[in-house]
Amino acid sequence: MSAIPKEVLKEIIKENHFENVGEIYSYLKDAFKDLIQEMLEAELDVSLGYSKNDSANKNTDNVRNGHTKKTVKSQFGTFELDIPKDRKGEHVPQIVPKYKRDISGIEEKVISLYARGMTTRDIHDQIKDLYGIEVSADMVSKITERIVPEIKEWQNRPLESIYPFVFMDAIHYKIREDGHILNRAAYVVLGVNIEGNKDILGIWIGENESSKFWLGVLNELKNRGVEDILMFCVDGLTGLKEAIQAAYPKSEIQRCIIHQLRNSFKYVSYKDLKAFSKDFKEVYRAVNEEVALEELYKLKDKWGEQYPYAIRSWENNWDVLSPFFKYPAEVRKIIYTTNIIEGVHRQFRKVTKAKSVFPSDSSLEKMLYLAAMNVMKKWTMRYRNWDQVLSQLAIMYEGRIDKYLL
Repeated sequence: MSAIPKEVLKEIIKENHFENVGEIYSYLKDAFKDLIQEMLEAELDVSLGYSKNDSANKNTDNVRNGHTKKTVKSQFGTFELDIPKDRKGEHVPQIVPKYKRDISGIEEKVISLYARGMTTRDIHDQIKDLYGIEVSADMVSKITERIVPEIKEWQNRPLESIYPFVFMDAIHYKIREDGHILNRAAYVVLGVNIEGNKDILGIWIGENESSKFWLGVLNELKNRGVEDILMFCVDGLTGLKEAIQAAYPKSEIQRCIIHQLRNSFKYVSYKDLKAFSKDFKEVYRAVNEEVALEELYKLKDKWGEQYPYAIRSWENNWDVLSPFFKYPAEVRKIIYTTNIIEGVHRQFRKVTKAKSVFPSDSSLEKMLYLAAMNVMKKWTMRYRNWDQVLSQLAIMYEGRIDKYLL
């Protein structure tokens, strides 16, 4: 089950003025009851083939016919539900089956399995084995559709005023639209806040990477309250440099050193790779930019004629590689690589590997959101030596951090 965003929890606490644990439990019980009620209504939608107040898509002479009351038991105790009925009596409830009054665990199991990338067939089999209940693919879709408002709320939540570091990358998928298979990019933005904690700021589903789309993402961050970003850590993504310079002109751009090395090594013969990579260590381990350039020129003298493209890519991108060299080891460890966001992508691939093609953008968005919530639950520690990192940044970016530390 996905975690509720902190901003939503804060708003709930603010609105309800809880005074003790009992009041919190009572609130959760009511919320749980409302969720089950929504699922029951969704179940009847699937059974009849059309949603309430959507007669345009009605393809049956059967109709809704009120509700009957039923008291059920759950992990939140007992409560009363209104079980929806159809006029012909053909609808067979599955979420709360006839004669069943203990519903502990069924509803959260569906979303939990979906969040872990299981196919609707696998979810059907799991629920049937555990509870003896048939949950169709349509029902799984209806259940997970209930988290769409939660996704929108998370995607539009206010953000912090400043992020010292922001990592940006895209991961690619295929979706089916009007009978055609189309490419989609999931644009992921991960921020490190002033306390040194990581947070996924948003996930945007769009067409293949472009400066226009990235600019839209960055402008959305500004509209959600992000006033300043000290450094963007990125791979060589199409159009990203131009978009950053347009949206946050004071920010530095640091290209991932690891990705740059990989790109260089593609041009090097396997027999020379070990010696070449050993010589390159003198470049990216240099104490400052001046020494790094000297080592790069030495490398060029030795290997440039044989592997010109491997060296040229460093020269062409030096403006987004060189910021790295002015920082101490504590900061370099953070900006050296975009592995943190690649780790998020690995989790995304893990839960989406069963789906080669998604039926819609919404389907992809739901699964990535649930996976992101599971990833962030594990981020309980801030970056190591963060106090030293922040002290360095406060000096190097004089005047840009101080007002946010008060």
